[in-house]
Amino acid sequence: MLTIETHCHTHASKDSRVKPADLVVACRRRGLDRVIITDHNSISGALEAQQLDPELVIVGEEVLTDKGELLAAYVTELVPKHTPYRQAIAQLRQQGAFISVSHPCDPRRGLWSAEDLEELAELVDAFETFNARNLRPAYNQAAAQLAARHGLPGTAGSDAHTLLEVGRATMRLPHFHDGDSLRRAVAQAELHGSPSGPLVRLASRWAAWFG
Repeated sequence: MLTIETHCHTHASKDSRVKPADLVVACRRRGLDRVIITDHNSISGALEAQQLDPELVIVGEEVLTDKGELLAAYVTELVPKHTPYRQAIAQLRQQGAFISVSHPCDPRRGLWSAEDLEELAELVDAFETFNARNLRPAYNQAAAQLAARHGLPGTAGSDAHTLLEVGRATMRLPHFHDGDSLRRAVAQAELHGSPSGPLVRLASRWAAWFG
């Protein structure tokens, strides 16, 4: 079994000041076997970190589509910002990526309508059902209910923009090595996590303003 963090950001995301090398060290210190680095509309930080620790780091991307955000793992080619979401999913599928929807029911951080989420359930592999940065438990609960209603697995992620957040939300799941095997493994995952609390957002604001 592996312990995986599915949703971390480096300085390639404008609201994070985390250096790839520091993130790699933090993940190893916290006992993580894998980490999916999902910078906003960038894979450069993930690629840099993967060079430092290929066994640990999986290249991902948090793609801001023309509507809400998608969370992808095993990304080999950048999907540009504001790509229409059906097109973005098609591009990720061509790469063999695993596709989830980040914080799908948090109204502050997404533009997915209820109708969009129902359609996405037929197009993606999972919904993020625990995001440690969600301020209200109801947002995670609604995401879990959405996933269960459609028979999809849930993922957990810290959405870490600071080193203190790394490992706040993890999954324990069988070994995997690519997008297809991750899809199978996630169906057997145990999700663990605790909320990061509102103060972590101050660090993100600081990074965005002064980073």
